[in-house]
Amino acid sequence: MYRKFNALWPLVFLTLPTMARDFPASLFGIRSDGITLNTRSIQFAIDYISNKGGGNLVFSVGRYLTGSVHLKSGVGLVLSEGAVMVGSTNPLDYDKELFTALILATNQQKISISGNGIIDGRGREVAQNLLALIHAGIVEDPLRNDRPSESIRPMLIDFRSCRQVRLRNVTLRNAASWVETYDQCSDVSLDSITVDSKAYWNNDGLDIVDCDSVHVSHCFIDAADDGICLKSHDPAKQCNQVWIEHNVIRSSASAIKLGTASLGGFSHIRIIDNKVFNTYRSAIALEAVDGGFIDDVLVDSLQAAKIGNAIFLRIGERIPGKEARLHNVRIKNVSVDIPAEKPDSGYDYEGPVEDQPRNISPAVVITGLPGSLIDDVTFENVNIKSPGGGNVFRANLPLGEVEKVPDRPEAYPEFSMFGELPAWGIYIRHARNIQMTNVTLSAQVKDYRPSIVLDDAHHASFRNLSIRPNDRPKKWWAKNSTDIK
Repeated sequence: MYRKFNALWPLVFLTLPTMARDFPASLFGIRSDGITLNTRSIQFAIDYISNKGGGNLVFSVGRYLTGSVHLKSGVGLVLSEGAVMVGSTNPLDYDKELFTALILATNQQKISISGNGIIDGRGREVAQNLLALIHAGIVEDPLRNDRPSESIRPMLIDFRSCRQVRLRNVTLRNAASWVETYDQCSDVSLDSITVDSKAYWNNDGLDIVDCDSVHVSHCFIDAADDGICLKSHDPAKQCNQVWIEHNVIRSSASAIKLGTASLGGFSHIRIIDNKVFNTYRSAIALEAVDGGFIDDVLVDSLQAAKIGNAIFLRIGERIPGKEARLHNVRIKNVSVDIPAEKPDSGYDYEGPVEDQPRNISPAVVITGLPGSLIDDVTFENVNIKSPGGGNVFRANLPLGEVEKVPDRPEAYPEFSMFGELPAWGIYIRHARNIQMTNVTLSAQVKDYRPSIVLDDAHHASFRNLSIRPNDRPKKWWAKNSTDIK
């Protein structure tokens, strides 16, 4: 017996350090009564576990009230089913680094949040209390649109320059600002998480900023602002190798967006098998407007119902003299249904009624700038249903006067930014090398506008194009364009 035990001991010794140890929250005096403010106790537990080589801080059934805590290397927060981490409603209980959040981490590695529990930021209450502090002169803020600035409203999660980040199964609810931000992080996996945040303005479901190697899969996101938003804040950085697949998204802005912030770039982005519904703006928006680039994007197997716009591709120039690039985009196997009514009507925070009066916008809008053309874009197997019904008496742009569509290089990019557009299906301006194969456009009610309009478009081809009802006298109208097939 002694020899057998002795022979096995080296194997046991080598294995134990790699096994995550579980530490119950109650061990550190963390209370689950929903009343006791546990901030210092939770932070002590995180620091202790990290200093001991790592492990999991496990929260069992209960409500755990806290302000800001800082996650440290090697530590995982495990919220068991029935466990709720509840954010304090006092804005002064939150720490501020670059931004403020309930859970923060900077320059950490091997950190995680998992379990079937909930993180509830009670964002509406926090924002209202912050507003009261600003009006009382306790907190200084310009209060643009009578809203506290995004940076002083707490997110739920703000991780910066972290490696090996894992989130799984947990539900994130009701942030006061963006729900979760990962900035210049690498090796990030977000799997099967639920985001339910319609508590206040700027409730982006997920922001990925200048990150490398990110995988977002099997998530459900219901957000009052953009669902999944990739950004680039640093001209020297980029979002690289990002996979977004098998997710379901609803948004009062855009479902999946690259931009608006686009100082650096976006490359090797894969958006696969996603479903979008009740979304006010675009299902997919690719926006290079701050001098950066978008390159090598694949959108495959997208289903979208009750949305304002299917695909929006945009080059802008919000920083004078900084030209952007958008090229090498592949979009295929897409099915989209656009309603006549407002897609997000009835939600607590709806997208604004803007740029009216105008007829329904085209389902696909591709707009570069003179001299900065969107280049090398393909569409394949795309089925778009539009309400149609454009009325010449309601139009604010005479048909045939496409040169009157403003370029607006400095403007915030949205598909509705141009007001009236002269097509109901596809509008392409300042672009080249656009190929569309097996595209079906159908309007529920006949529209006075043609289905497709091209302006300053070059080397564009349309194969197996089906339009219902048929345009008269022709399927598309082109101006200032060359080599259209």
